[in-house]
Amino acid sequence: MEKDQIRLKKKGHKILKGVGIALCVLLLIAAGAYVYITTHPQAIIGLIQKGMYGDSSPNSFEPLYTPGEGTTANGQYKINDIAYGTEYPNSFLDITYPDSDTEVSRPTLFYFHGGGFFGGSKNMGDPMAASEATALIDDLCAQGYNIVNVDYALVPDCHFPVPLIQMNEAIHFIEKHKDEYHINMDNIILMGSSAGAIMTAQYGTIITNPEYAALLEIEPALRPEQVSAVVIDDGPIDYRHMALACKLLVGNYVKGSIYLNEDELDRYECIPHMTSDYPAAFLLGSEYRIDMIAMGEKLQEVGAKYILIDPLAEHGEEKPHCFVAAERADPIAKEAFDRLTAFLKERTS
Repeated sequence: MEKDQIRLKKKGHKILKGVGIALCVLLLIAAGAYVYITTHPQAIIGLIQKGMYGDSSPNSFEPLYTPGEGTTANGQYKINDIAYGTEYPNSFLDITYPDSDTEVSRPTLFYFHGGGFFGGSKNMGDPMAASEATALIDDLCAQGYNIVNVDYALVPDCHFPVPLIQMNEAIHFIEKHKDEYHINMDNIILMGSSAGAIMTAQYGTIITNPEYAALLEIEPALRPEQVSAVVIDDGPIDYRHMALACKLLVGNYVKGSIYLNEDELDRYECIPHMTSDYPAAFLLGSEYRIDMIAMGEKLQEVGAKYILIDPLAEHGEEKPHCFVAAERADPIAKEAFDRLTAFLKERTS
């Protein structure tokens, strides 16, 4: 009996030892996978791109559609796939007018799409925001704005600050050709959603803080007085407080790793560089409401004008990423859209 008990104890010890070794191996594998993914996030993002684009690249020096112009199904007039640059891929933009009378002087809204810097386009919109792709742009155009909808290069071919450089190139191109396209460059709105919101927040800082412009080595194509308003639609711009999933996207865009050093953070995080000269800002916060609150607090601190739309604080409801794009179907999104258009009308009148 005693020998049987000894054998059982030894067997139990072996089982526990085996389980312990297996757990250690699993922990080592998990730790290794974590380190690899956080230092090579493109490994995951590349799979997502593969699912979206197949064997095609998200970047091209050729336009997605044949350049042309004409009246759209909703009566607006569109000139599509105008090349604004040659150095970087996806250097194309569309101009949409409320109607076929393109010579009317209207405020100009530059729009920059979302997509985590790995997907999306001026035609597709943001693949991570569940909404009709271009409904928001169409409805803003119908309010009386000429829309300049801009594409930019994506990872893995291009990283920060290339899209910002392209943003500046697109604006410079329109400034140069404003008479040809009848674009008012003295009454401008800059708007971006998600990744585009990051770019817009940063560009608003570039044009109002020469030190930040020098840090990014970008000579702004706009003077602050040309910009009537900026619209930051749910942009993750406070890197230190981002969740891991967002750090994977943004870190991959900035350097191909989530581990940004202080110099890289200083270049990416524009909030600390915002001044009292920052353009009047309309902030929309849902998934990244904490970032929008942080930006609002900074603008309040420096004395710049802003409005923050926060559906969780105002209505007690959590809304999806870039929720305002659902303004045709969601009453809370419609209210936000109406407040946005009222703000823009006030700023551009």
